[in-house]
Amino acid sequence: MGPMINGAHILLYSPNAEADRAFFRDVLKYRHVDAGHGWLIFKLPPAELAVHPAEHPAHPGHAMLGASLYLMCKDLKATMRTLKAAKIECTPVAEERWGMRTTIKLPSGGEIGLYQPTHKTALRLK
Repeated sequence: MGPMINGAHILLYSPNAEADRAFFRDVLKYRHVDAGHGWLIFKLPPAELAVHPAEHPAHPGHAMLGASLYLMCKDLKATMRTLKAAKIECTPVAEERWGMRTTIKLPSGGEIGLYQPTHKTALRLK
């Protein structure tokens, strides 16, 4: 019997969903389906999950876990140059014990993480 769970669906709450959808569609070129009425659902690259301790619930009244989205890349500086050519801003790079990181400023004004890991990743596990 195979695994019961066959995927994950990540929700980003945006003050300008249309602009941020256009970023994922037009800048990152993520493939997508239209679930109806322009509601795009994007195919993401392979993913991994890390569980960090939390002090405050993300959704008051519910036990939902909070999450931060970090996209991963092999060469952070090159990825940042590509984003800059598309007029997408990134914050200054920070060196961490686990890699180099920045944030991508989305058209809505929100931000998502971007990092080049120096730790072992789970992406190629079977």
